[in-house]
Amino acid sequence: MKKRARFSAIGNFLSVFDSAVSVSAAVEAGRRPKASDLHTLGIAPTAFDNMRLR
Repeated sequence: MKKRARFSAIGNFLSVFDSAVSVSAAVEAGRRPKASDLHTLGIAPTAFDNMRLR
């Protein structure tokens, strides 16, 4: 694996992890997560609106 590809993979992992933490914090606080964070996680914002959160 080339160095550039390795750093890209690490960057992608950190981006997904950051989005997961942001979405989790927003849900726990009773707020709607940012659409960009949902997209990063592969969740359509319209689908998230239809979810029932406890």
